[in-house]
Amino acid sequence: MFKRQKGKIKSLCPAFLRKSNSLPLEKEGKPHSIHRLLLLLILAFYSAASVFRLANSPIIRHSDSDSEIKTHFSNIALHARREKPSRASLPCSALINGETDETNSGDGVLCCDRSHYRTDLCYMRGDIRTEPASNPANIFLYGAQQEAVTEKIKPYTRKFEEGIMNSIEEVTINPNILLANQTAADMCDVVHDVPAIVFSTGGYTGNLYHEFSDGLIPLYITSKRFEKEVVFVVLEYHRWWGVKYQGILEQMTNYPVVDFREDRRVHCFKEMIVGMKIHGELIIDPQLMPGGHSIKDFHSLLHHGLTSEADSQFDEIEPMQKITKAEPLLPSSHCLNTSMTNITTNSTRNLKIVLFIRKKTRVLQNVKEVVKTCHRFGFSVQILNAKMGTPLETIYEALASADVMVAVHGAAMTHFLMMQPGSLLIQIVPLGLDWAAENFYGEPARRLGLEYMEYKVKTEESSLSKDYEPDDPVLVDPSVVTKKGWWEMKKVYMDNQNVKVDVRRFGRLLQEAHAHVMQSRCNRQVTGDAAKA
Repeated sequence: MFKRQKGKIKSLCPAFLRKSNSLPLEKEGKPHSIHRLLLLLILAFYSAASVFRLANSPIIRHSDSDSEIKTHFSNIALHARREKPSRASLPCSALINGETDETNSGDGVLCCDRSHYRTDLCYMRGDIRTEPASNPANIFLYGAQQEAVTEKIKPYTRKFEEGIMNSIEEVTINPNILLANQTAADMCDVVHDVPAIVFSTGGYTGNLYHEFSDGLIPLYITSKRFEKEVVFVVLEYHRWWGVKYQGILEQMTNYPVVDFREDRRVHCFKEMIVGMKIHGELIIDPQLMPGGHSIKDFHSLLHHGLTSEADSQFDEIEPMQKITKAEPLLPSSHCLNTSMTNITTNSTRNLKIVLFIRKKTRVLQNVKEVVKTCHRFGFSVQILNAKMGTPLETIYEALASADVMVAVHGAAMTHFLMMQPGSLLIQIVPLGLDWAAENFYGEPARRLGLEYMEYKVKTEESSLSKDYEPDDPVLVDPSVVTKKGWWEMKKVYMDNQNVKVDVRRFGRLLQEAHAHVMQSRCNRQVTGDAAKA
């Protein structure tokens, strides 16, 4: 590097270098000092020029209006992405979260927070107008700040997954420093006095897990601070989605949903968030929520959204009593004197299991034997084959009265969100899906307050044992496959595997489940008796 710089300097002033190099060191004087000073100035100038070229090269991209650098690696180069500052010189997230009401001036506010792994969000305040039937979707902010620039955003919470994000409709936010009355007559067909949240129901919508994890729960997280005084503006809207989740949506907004693509009217707002916040897989982190709300609050919302007004008396009963209000209980003295291991299948009756079954992949191939085993250990069984058209109210009603839910790993496991706190969730975990089972359902279930157990399928219980040799890594070391990434794991273990559980081993788990449920009931009864005393 030094030699190349020296060569370039020499070509710029060869005579000077020849002269300076000919001076002996022991005779260094004032003329020589001047020459050395000039040389240093030239070197400094060349260094500054090099830094300037580097800063403007494709390797690093920057914006003069940016404040906080966010970087990530790609296959091509190192890119820099910064969170745009707000009017109040606070992170954009403070405006999105409602942590500041700073206005400073009448100018419209536009900022975007692109610092998150899973989602991007943009915030606007001012004269905001939708452009109906535009392609791509356009939103205009009039009277914007001088430094505001056009922003493009895909309001879906799987930013990290390039393939699915390519299918999400993009929103273009167009700031205009002119006031609306300087460019056009009043064109608002609908004027809203409350904020809006813009999001997409494209992507994986149609899969129950993603409808909650990527959609409804992030929507709750983002909208909670508005306490229902907010309008939902939806891209790629599906009518069936609106019908299916109408009761839940009505618990989050007091206003009809706006279909961005089909609604031909110009909607005008004073405040808008484009995109949704997300905390993780089926998770609401109280530390990130204003007011400390958690997944238990979302569960309460589901209860109000999925039960009829005729069940309003249900609201006055504590969650732990809801499960057993119609069930006979053992006397408290029996509970106090009986250990879990001594509670037998003959001590009670009418404990209920809801068993979800699958029809395509990860099928439970010996359902009848499993049901008989449940009966043997004191459980009545309700089998559910949940389909897209199955009303959520029907499923909620079944789970609200259940002591235990059993399902093979898959989207139907998401229904645990409708169980009563203190109930027991049993997940049948096929070969190779330990990580997904724990992270997608195990941990979230415990956060909800459920008891959680796993039945881990052994090699001989998996249909894969017929497709691979006994010493194949697929069977003996699933980590070899899972290390290749999600899609390889999905292809092998999710799309091409069925299970046939060992009913004797499953029975031992049911025995433990029965003892746990009975002890939980006894504990609640003792607590209830103590409260009455």
